[in-house]
Amino acid sequence: MAAPRQSIAPLGWGAHPNDLDRKRIERALTARKRYLYVQPSVLPAADGYRVESPCCSRNVDASGGVIDVALIECRQGTWFLYRKDHRRGAWELHGSYGRLRDLLDPLTVDADRLFWQ
Repeated sequence: MAAPRQSIAPLGWGAHPNDLDRKRIERALTARKRYLYVQPSVLPAADGYRVESPCCSRNVDASGGVIDVALIECRQGTWFLYRKDHRRGAWELHGSYGRLRDLLDPLTVDADRLFWQ
């Protein structure tokens, strides 16, 4: 399993993270099926983006604090989607995709509640 890197690149055009793809992710999250009453944030991360959101279910954080939802990376033209294992406090690889659009489907639908817990 590929582990996410820890360095953070500045926002700009081209390499990841960048403003164009961050906005595409934000726009896609408005169509999500879970956590409809909270506003998630898309933040820069190493080679990509980290999605966080207030925990309205109280399953992960009983006080409703902000929790990690997903980590999205793009390396060598491949997109990687990670979910957070909150019990272990570690990112787990969910899948790899050729296009950002394909990666966003499992994140927004999330039928098994792997991301929006």
